[in-house]
Amino acid sequence: MNRAPRSARTEQDRGHDEAGCSILHVDLDAFVASVELARRPQLRGLPVVVGSATGVVVAATYEARAFGVHPELSMATALQRCPQAVVVPPDHHAYREVSKGVMRVLGDITPLVEQAGVDGAFLDVGGARRRWGPPTVIADLLRRQVRERFGLTCSVGIGSTKLVARLASGQAKPDGVLLVPRAAAVGFLRDLPVGALGSVGEKREAALARRGIRTVADLADADAAVVQLAVGRLAGAHLVDLAWGRDPRPVSPGLEPASIGAEESFATAVADLAVVEEKAQELADRCAVRLRANGLVSRTITVKIRTSDRRTLTRSRTLVTPTDGGRELFLAARGLVAGVDLRGARVRLVGVRADGLSRVASGIRQPSLDEASDAPVRARWDAESALEELCEGLQGGPVGAGASQAGGVSSRSTTTIVPADLS
Repeated sequence: MNRAPRSARTEQDRGHDEAGCSILHVDLDAFVASVELARRPQLRGLPVVVGSATGVVVAATYEARAFGVHPELSMATALQRCPQAVVVPPDHHAYREVSKGVMRVLGDITPLVEQAGVDGAFLDVGGARRRWGPPTVIADLLRRQVRERFGLTCSVGIGSTKLVARLASGQAKPDGVLLVPRAAAVGFLRDLPVGALGSVGEKREAALARRGIRTVADLADADAAVVQLAVGRLAGAHLVDLAWGRDPRPVSPGLEPASIGAEESFATAVADLAVVEEKAQELADRCAVRLRANGLVSRTITVKIRTSDRRTLTRSRTLVTPTDGGRELFLAARGLVAGVDLRGARVRLVGVRADGLSRVASGIRQPSLDEASDAPVRARWDAESALEELCEGLQGGPVGAGASQAGGVSSRSTTTIVPADLS
Protein backbone atom coordinates (compact mmCIF):
# COMPACT_ATOMS: atom_id res chain seq x y z
CA MET A 1 0.00 0.00 0.00
CA ASN A 2 1.14 3.52 -0.71
CA ARG A 3 2.68 4.95 2.48
CA ALA A 4 2.30 8.57 1.43
CA PRO A 5 -0.27 10.91 3.02
CA ARG A 6 -3.53 11.27 1.09
CA SER A 7 -5.72 14.33 0.66
CA ALA A 8 -9.01 15.08 -1.03
CA ARG A 9 -8.49 17.89 -3.55
CA THR A 10 -10.67 19.50 -6.17
CA GLU A 11 -9.58 19.53 -9.82
CA GLN A 12 -8.80 23.24 -9.48
CA ASP A 13 -6.63 22.50 -6.44
CA ARG A 14 -4.85 19.72 -8.34
CA GLY A 15 -4.10 22.04 -11.24
CA HIS A 16 -2.61 24.55 -8.81
CA ASP A 17 -0.59 21.80 -7.10
CA GLU A 18 0.92 20.63 -10.39
CA ALA A 19 2.08 24.09 -11.49
CA GLY A 20 5.86 24.14 -11.68
CA CYS A 21 6.14 20.38 -11.12
CA SER A 22 7.50 19.10 -14.41
CA ILE A 23 10.08 16.58 -13.16
CA LEU A 24 9.07 12.92 -12.93
CA HIS A 25 11.10 10.07 -11.49
CA VAL A 26 9.97 6.68 -12.74
CA ASP A 27 11.10 3.71 -10.64
CA LEU A 28 10.26 0.16 -11.74
CA ASP A 29 9.01 -1.77 -8.71
CA ALA A 30 11.29 -4.65 -7.64
CA PHE A 31 12.49 -4.66 -11.24
CA VAL A 32 14.47 -7.90 -11.51
CA ALA A 33 11.95 -9.92 -9.52
CA SER A 34 9.06 -8.36 -11.43
CA VAL A 35 10.59 -9.32 -14.79
CA GLU A 36 10.79 -12.91 -13.58
CA LEU A 37 7.15 -12.81 -12.44
CA ALA A 38 6.09 -11.40 -15.79
CA ARG A 39 7.76 -14.39 -17.43
CA ARG A 40 6.28 -16.79 -14.86
CA PRO A 41 2.87 -15.38 -13.86
CA GLN A 42 2.07 -18.57 -11.95
CA LEU A 43 4.53 -17.39 -9.28
CA ARG A 44 2.67 -14.16 -8.51
CA GLY A 45 1.84 -13.80 -4.84
CA LEU A 46 4.63 -16.19 -3.79
CA PRO A 47 7.92 -15.28 -2.09
CA VAL A 48 10.31 -15.40 -5.06
CA VAL A 49 14.07 -14.95 -4.70
CA VAL A 50 16.30 -14.39 -7.72
CA GLY A 51 19.83 -15.73 -7.47
CA SER A 52 21.96 -18.84 -7.67
CA ALA A 53 21.25 -21.63 -5.23
CA THR A 54 24.65 -21.29 -3.53
CA GLY A 55 25.36 -17.61 -4.23
CA VAL A 56 23.81 -14.35 -3.10
CA VAL A 57 20.34 -12.86 -3.54
CA VAL A 58 20.08 -10.68 -6.63
CA ALA A 59 16.47 -9.61 -6.04
CA ALA A 60 13.39 -10.57 -4.07
CA THR A 61 9.67 -9.98 -4.40
CA TYR A 62 7.83 -7.97 -1.76
CA GLU A 63 6.44 -11.24 -0.34
CA ALA A 64 10.00 -12.48 0.23
CA ARG A 65 11.16 -9.12 1.60
CA ALA A 66 8.53 -9.42 4.32
CA PHE A 67 10.67 -12.26 5.73
CA GLY A 68 13.81 -10.10 5.78
CA VAL A 69 15.20 -11.28 2.45
CA HIS A 70 17.03 -8.57 0.51
CA PRO A 71 19.68 -8.25 -2.23
CA GLU A 72 23.29 -9.16 -1.33
CA LEU A 73 22.06 -11.55 1.40
CA SER A 74 23.57 -15.01 1.07
CA MET A 75 21.13 -17.51 -0.39
CA ALA A 76 21.69 -19.82 2.57
CA THR A 77 20.55 -17.10 4.99
CA ALA A 78 17.66 -16.14 2.71
CA LEU A 79 16.34 -19.71 2.73
CA GLN A 80 16.71 -19.88 6.49
CA ARG A 81 14.55 -16.79 6.84
CA CYS A 82 12.08 -17.88 4.17
CA PRO A 83 12.25 -21.67 3.64
CA GLN A 84 9.21 -21.60 1.32
CA ALA A 85 10.87 -19.19 -1.13
CA VAL A 86 10.94 -20.06 -4.82
CA VAL A 87 14.49 -19.61 -6.15
CA VAL A 88 14.82 -18.44 -9.77
CA PRO A 89 18.18 -18.11 -11.57
CA PRO A 90 18.98 -14.59 -12.88
CA ASP A 91 18.80 -13.72 -16.57
CA HIS A 92 20.72 -10.45 -16.96
CA HIS A 93 20.22 -10.31 -20.71
CA ALA A 94 16.44 -10.31 -20.24
CA TYR A 95 16.67 -7.50 -17.68
CA ARG A 96 18.72 -5.33 -20.01
CA GLU A 97 16.32 -5.91 -22.90
CA VAL A 98 13.23 -5.05 -20.85
CA SER A 99 14.97 -1.96 -19.48
CA LYS A 100 15.72 -0.76 -23.01
CA GLY A 101 12.09 -1.32 -23.99
CA VAL A 102 10.81 0.68 -21.02
CA MET A 103 13.17 3.55 -21.86
CA ARG A 104 11.76 3.61 -25.38
CA VAL A 105 8.25 3.93 -23.93
CA LEU A 106 9.38 6.91 -21.84
CA GLY A 107 11.12 8.42 -24.86
CA ASP A 108 7.84 8.32 -26.81
CA ILE A 109 6.35 10.66 -24.20
CA THR A 110 9.23 13.15 -24.04
CA PRO A 111 12.75 13.26 -25.47
CA LEU A 112 13.98 14.63 -22.13
CA VAL A 113 14.67 11.27 -20.47
CA GLU A 114 17.73 10.71 -18.28
CA GLN A 115 18.19 7.05 -17.45
CA ALA A 116 19.20 6.48 -13.84
CA GLY A 117 20.15 2.82 -13.67
CA VAL A 118 18.53 -0.19 -15.26
CA ASP A 119 15.27 0.34 -13.38
CA GLY A 120 14.68 4.10 -13.27
CA ALA A 121 14.73 7.40 -15.12
CA PHE A 122 14.04 11.11 -14.76
CA LEU A 123 11.71 12.86 -17.22
CA ASP A 124 11.13 16.55 -17.81
CA VAL A 125 7.53 16.80 -19.09
CA GLY A 126 7.33 20.59 -19.14
CA GLY A 127 7.16 20.60 -22.93
CA ALA A 128 4.91 17.53 -23.13
CA ARG A 129 1.91 18.98 -21.29
CA ARG A 130 0.28 20.41 -24.39
CA ARG A 131 0.19 16.98 -26.01
CA TRP A 132 -0.37 14.63 -23.08
CA GLY A 133 -1.84 16.73 -20.25
CA PRO A 134 -0.68 17.56 -16.71
CA PRO A 135 2.07 15.54 -14.99
CA THR A 136 -0.30 13.26 -13.06
CA VAL A 137 -2.05 12.31 -16.31
CA ILE A 138 1.33 11.65 -17.94
CA ALA A 139 2.34 9.51 -14.96
CA ASP A 140 -0.78 7.37 -15.26
CA LEU A 141 -0.25 7.08 -19.03
CA LEU A 142 3.30 5.81 -18.82
CA ARG A 143 2.46 3.45 -15.95
CA ARG A 144 -0.39 1.99 -18.01
CA GLN A 145 1.85 1.52 -21.05
CA VAL A 146 4.61 -0.15 -19.02
CA ARG A 147 2.04 -2.46 -17.42
CA GLU A 148 0.38 -3.40 -20.71
CA ARG A 149 3.59 -3.94 -22.70
CA PHE A 150 5.83 -5.55 -20.10
CA GLY A 151 3.60 -6.76 -17.27
CA LEU A 152 5.50 -4.54 -14.81
CA THR A 153 4.42 -1.90 -12.32
CA CYS A 154 6.29 1.31 -11.62
CA SER A 155 6.07 4.10 -9.09
CA VAL A 156 6.30 7.74 -10.11
CA GLY A 157 7.35 10.75 -8.08
CA ILE A 158 6.45 14.23 -9.34
CA GLY A 159 8.11 17.40 -8.12
CA SER A 160 9.77 20.66 -9.03
CA THR A 161 13.29 19.19 -8.70
CA LYS A 162 15.02 15.88 -9.35
CA LEU A 163 15.68 15.39 -5.64
CA VAL A 164 12.03 15.76 -4.65
CA ALA A 165 10.83 13.60 -7.55
CA ARG A 166 13.23 10.80 -6.63
CA LEU A 167 12.28 10.81 -2.97
CA ALA A 168 8.58 10.98 -3.87
CA SER A 169 8.81 7.89 -6.08
CA GLY A 170 10.29 5.97 -3.15
CA GLN A 171 7.34 6.92 -0.93
CA ALA A 172 4.87 6.04 -3.71
CA LYS A 173 6.00 2.40 -3.79
CA PRO A 174 4.69 0.04 -4.78
CA ASP A 175 2.64 0.92 -7.88
CA GLY A 176 1.73 4.49 -6.95
CA VAL A 177 2.11 8.14 -7.88
CA LEU A 178 3.08 10.86 -5.41
CA LEU A 179 2.97 14.56 -6.34
CA VAL A 180 4.82 17.01 -4.11
CA PRO A 181 3.74 20.58 -4.98
CA ARG A 182 6.47 23.20 -5.12
CA ALA A 183 5.03 24.92 -2.03
CA ALA A 184 5.17 21.66 -0.05
CA ALA A 185 8.68 20.60 -1.06
CA VAL A 186 10.57 21.97 1.94
CA GLY A 187 8.07 20.53 4.41
CA PHE A 188 8.22 17.18 2.61
CA LEU A 189 12.00 17.11 2.91
CA ARG A 190 12.14 18.16 6.57
CA ASP A 191 10.45 14.96 7.76
CA LEU A 192 13.10 12.73 6.18
CA PRO A 193 16.32 11.38 7.72
CA VAL A 194 19.43 13.15 6.50
CA GLY A 195 20.57 9.91 4.87
CA ALA A 196 17.72 10.20 2.37
CA LEU A 197 19.67 12.92 0.55
CA GLY A 198 21.63 11.28 -2.24
CA SER A 199 24.89 13.02 -1.33
CA VAL A 200 25.01 11.60 2.20
CA GLY A 201 26.82 8.30 2.64
CA GLU A 202 27.43 6.38 5.85
CA LYS A 203 30.54 8.36 6.82
CA ARG A 204 28.92 11.74 6.27
CA GLU A 205 25.77 10.61 8.03
CA ALA A 206 27.83 9.56 11.06
CA ALA A 207 29.79 12.83 11.01
CA LEU A 208 26.57 14.84 10.97
CA ALA A 209 25.00 12.69 13.70
CA ARG A 210 27.95 13.45 16.00
CA ARG A 211 26.86 17.09 15.77
CA GLY A 212 23.20 16.30 16.43
CA ILE A 213 22.12 16.50 12.78
CA ARG A 214 19.97 13.46 12.04
CA THR A 215 17.05 14.76 9.98
CA VAL A 216 16.79 17.09 7.02
CA ALA A 217 15.09 19.56 9.36
CA ASP A 218 18.17 19.46 11.62
CA LEU A 219 20.34 20.05 8.57
CA ALA A 220 18.29 22.98 7.30
CA ASP A 221 18.22 24.67 10.70
CA ALA A 222 21.89 24.06 11.56
CA ASP A 223 24.58 26.69 11.32
CA ALA A 224 26.20 26.33 7.89
CA ALA A 225 29.67 26.47 9.48
CA VAL A 226 28.85 23.44 11.64
CA VAL A 227 27.70 21.44 8.61
CA GLN A 228 30.79 22.40 6.64
CA LEU A 229 33.02 21.44 9.56
CA ALA A 230 31.41 18.01 9.58
CA VAL A 231 31.54 17.15 5.87
CA GLY A 232 33.68 19.79 4.18
CA ARG A 233 33.01 23.25 2.77
CA LEU A 234 31.66 22.37 -0.68
CA ALA A 235 29.74 19.28 0.42
CA GLY A 236 28.27 21.16 3.37
CA ALA A 237 27.01 24.04 1.22
CA HIS A 238 25.50 21.54 -1.24
CA LEU A 239 23.69 19.63 1.51
CA VAL A 240 22.21 22.81 2.99
CA ASP A 241 20.91 23.74 -0.46
CA LEU A 242 19.28 20.32 -0.83
CA ALA A 243 17.72 20.59 2.63
CA TRP A 244 15.98 23.79 1.50
CA GLY A 245 14.80 22.21 -1.74
CA ARG A 246 17.38 23.98 -3.92
CA ASP A 247 18.37 21.50 -6.63
CA PRO A 248 19.04 23.20 -10.01
CA ARG A 249 20.17 20.02 -11.81
CA PRO A 250 18.30 19.63 -15.12
CA VAL A 251 17.18 16.38 -16.70
CA SER A 252 20.10 15.56 -19.00
CA PRO A 253 19.32 12.99 -21.70
CA GLY A 254 22.88 13.04 -23.01
CA LEU A 255 24.47 12.42 -19.61
CA GLU A 256 27.47 10.16 -20.07
CA PRO A 257 27.64 7.01 -17.90
CA ALA A 258 30.21 7.26 -15.13
CA SER A 259 31.29 3.67 -15.74
CA ILE A 260 30.38 0.54 -17.65
CA GLY A 261 30.62 -2.80 -15.91
CA ALA A 262 29.41 -6.36 -15.62
CA GLU A 263 29.54 -8.91 -12.84
CA GLU A 264 28.37 -12.45 -12.20
CA SER A 265 28.08 -14.81 -9.26
CA PHE A 266 29.33 -18.38 -9.46
CA ALA A 267 26.78 -21.12 -8.83
CA THR A 268 29.35 -22.63 -6.46
CA ALA A 269 32.19 -20.64 -4.90
CA VAL A 270 35.44 -21.45 -6.72
CA ALA A 271 39.04 -21.70 -5.56
CA ASP A 272 40.69 -22.02 -8.98
CA LEU A 273 41.86 -18.59 -10.16
CA ALA A 274 41.93 -19.88 -13.74
CA VAL A 275 38.14 -20.18 -13.58
CA VAL A 276 37.92 -16.65 -12.18
CA GLU A 277 40.16 -15.34 -14.97
CA GLU A 278 38.02 -17.08 -17.59
CA LYS A 279 34.92 -15.36 -16.24
CA ALA A 280 36.79 -12.04 -16.10
CA GLN A 281 37.60 -12.41 -19.79
CA GLU A 282 33.92 -12.91 -20.61
CA LEU A 283 32.99 -9.85 -18.54
CA ALA A 284 35.73 -7.74 -20.15
CA ASP A 285 34.39 -8.65 -23.59
CA ARG A 286 30.89 -7.57 -22.55
CA CYS A 287 32.25 -4.25 -21.27
CA ALA A 288 34.11 -3.71 -24.53
CA VAL A 289 30.97 -4.27 -26.60
CA ARG A 290 29.07 -1.74 -24.50
CA LEU A 291 31.92 0.78 -24.70
CA ARG A 292 31.94 0.67 -28.50
CA ALA A 293 28.15 0.77 -28.66
CA ASN A 294 28.29 4.06 -26.72
CA GLY A 295 31.31 5.48 -28.56
CA LEU A 296 33.43 5.47 -25.39
CA VAL A 297 36.91 4.43 -24.32
CA SER A 298 38.13 3.61 -20.82
CA ARG A 299 41.35 4.58 -19.06
CA THR A 300 40.84 2.79 -15.73
CA ILE A 301 39.91 -0.86 -15.16
CA THR A 302 38.45 -2.04 -11.85
CA VAL A 303 37.96 -5.62 -10.70
CA LYS A 304 35.58 -6.58 -7.90
CA ILE A 305 35.78 -9.92 -6.11
CA ARG A 306 33.42 -11.14 -3.40
CA THR A 307 34.76 -14.02 -1.34
CA SER A 308 33.12 -16.90 0.49
CA ASP A 309 33.86 -15.18 3.83
CA ARG A 310 31.77 -12.18 2.63
CA ARG A 311 34.62 -9.79 1.92
CA THR A 312 34.35 -7.50 -1.11
CA LEU A 313 37.72 -6.66 -2.66
CA THR A 314 38.26 -4.05 -5.39
CA ARG A 315 41.43 -3.31 -7.30
CA SER A 316 41.99 -0.73 -10.07
CA ARG A 317 44.61 -0.04 -12.74
CA THR A 318 45.03 2.98 -14.99
CA LEU A 319 45.98 2.26 -18.59
CA VAL A 320 48.58 4.21 -20.54
CA THR A 321 46.16 4.63 -23.44
CA PRO A 322 42.31 4.61 -23.26
CA THR A 323 40.79 1.58 -24.95
CA ASP A 324 37.53 -0.06 -25.99
CA GLY A 325 39.17 -3.42 -26.77
CA GLY A 326 38.19 -6.52 -24.89
CA ARG A 327 41.73 -7.96 -24.94
CA GLU A 328 43.30 -4.92 -23.28
CA LEU A 329 40.53 -4.77 -20.70
CA PHE A 330 41.02 -8.45 -19.93
CA LEU A 331 44.82 -8.25 -19.65
CA ALA A 332 44.46 -5.48 -17.07
CA ALA A 333 41.71 -7.37 -15.24
CA ARG A 334 43.75 -10.60 -15.22
CA GLY A 335 46.67 -8.83 -13.58
CA LEU A 336 44.37 -7.36 -10.93
CA VAL A 337 42.81 -10.76 -10.20
CA ALA A 338 46.25 -12.32 -9.80
CA GLY A 339 47.22 -9.65 -7.29
CA VAL A 340 44.25 -10.15 -4.95
CA ASP A 341 45.01 -11.83 -1.62
CA LEU A 342 42.08 -14.18 -1.07
CA ARG A 343 43.45 -15.45 2.30
CA GLY A 344 42.46 -18.96 1.33
CA ALA A 345 38.82 -18.04 0.67
CA ARG A 346 36.90 -19.07 -2.42
CA VAL A 347 35.45 -16.60 -4.96
CA ARG A 348 31.69 -16.17 -5.08
CA LEU A 349 31.43 -13.20 -7.45
CA VAL A 350 33.68 -11.43 -9.93
CA GLY A 351 33.07 -8.14 -11.70
CA VAL A 352 34.91 -6.02 -14.26
CA ARG A 353 34.25 -2.28 -14.60
CA ALA A 354 35.55 0.29 -17.08
CA ASP A 355 36.02 3.71 -15.45
CA GLY A 356 37.55 7.00 -16.55
CA LEU A 357 35.36 7.09 -19.64
CA SER A 358 35.71 9.57 -22.49
CA ARG A 359 34.31 9.95 -25.96
CA VAL A 360 36.32 8.34 -28.74
CA ALA A 361 36.42 11.70 -30.57
CA SER A 362 37.74 13.55 -27.52
CA GLY A 363 40.83 11.41 -27.11
CA ILE A 364 43.11 9.97 -29.76
CA ARG A 365 43.03 6.21 -29.46
CA GLN A 366 46.40 4.67 -30.32
CA PRO A 367 46.35 0.99 -31.32
CA SER A 368 48.55 -1.15 -29.14
CA LEU A 369 51.63 -2.83 -30.56
CA ASP A 370 49.86 -6.17 -30.39
CA GLU A 371 46.91 -4.79 -32.35
CA ALA A 372 49.16 -3.35 -35.03
CA SER A 373 51.39 -6.40 -35.51
CA ASP A 374 49.60 -9.52 -34.37
CA ALA A 375 47.20 -11.06 -36.89
CA PRO A 376 45.35 -13.20 -34.26
CA VAL A 377 44.78 -10.07 -32.21
CA ARG A 378 43.39 -8.23 -35.23
CA ALA A 379 41.17 -11.24 -35.91
CA ARG A 380 39.91 -11.10 -32.34
CA TRP A 381 39.20 -7.37 -32.75
CA ASP A 382 37.19 -8.11 -35.89
CA ALA A 383 35.34 -10.88 -34.06
CA GLU A 384 34.42 -8.49 -31.24
CA SER A 385 33.04 -6.01 -33.77
CA ALA A 386 31.06 -8.76 -35.50
CA LEU A 387 29.63 -9.87 -32.16
CA GLU A 388 28.63 -6.28 -31.41
CA GLU A 389 26.83 -5.98 -34.76
CA LEU A 390 25.08 -9.31 -34.17
CA CYS A 391 23.88 -8.19 -30.73
CA GLU A 392 22.57 -4.93 -32.17
CA GLY A 393 20.71 -6.86 -34.88
CA LEU A 394 19.11 -9.17 -32.34
CA GLN A 395 18.07 -6.21 -30.21
CA GLY A 396 16.06 -4.84 -33.12
CA GLY A 397 13.33 -7.44 -32.51
CA PRO A 398 10.33 -7.12 -30.20
CA VAL A 399 11.37 -6.24 -26.66
CA GLY A 400 9.61 -7.81 -23.74
CA ALA A 401 7.37 -9.96 -25.93
CA GLY A 402 7.36 -12.69 -23.36
CA ALA A 403 6.23 -10.26 -20.67
CA SER A 404 3.53 -8.44 -22.60
CA GLN A 405 1.01 -11.21 -22.08
CA ALA A 406 1.49 -11.43 -18.34
CA GLY A 407 -1.64 -10.67 -16.43
CA GLY A 408 -2.78 -10.16 -12.89
CA VAL A 409 -1.40 -6.64 -12.51
CA SER A 410 -3.77 -4.17 -10.92
CA SER A 411 -4.62 -0.94 -12.75
CA ARG A 412 -5.78 0.87 -9.64
CA SER A 413 -5.52 4.64 -9.40
CA THR A 414 -2.92 5.52 -6.79
CA THR A 415 -2.14 9.20 -7.36
CA THR A 416 -1.36 11.00 -4.10
CA ILE A 417 -0.70 14.69 -3.55
CA VAL A 418 1.20 15.99 -0.55
CA PRO A 419 -0.92 18.81 0.86
CA ALA A 420 0.71 22.20 0.93
CA ASP A 421 0.04 24.87 3.50
CA LEU A 422 -0.49 27.88 1.27
CA SER A 423 -1.61 30.24 4.00
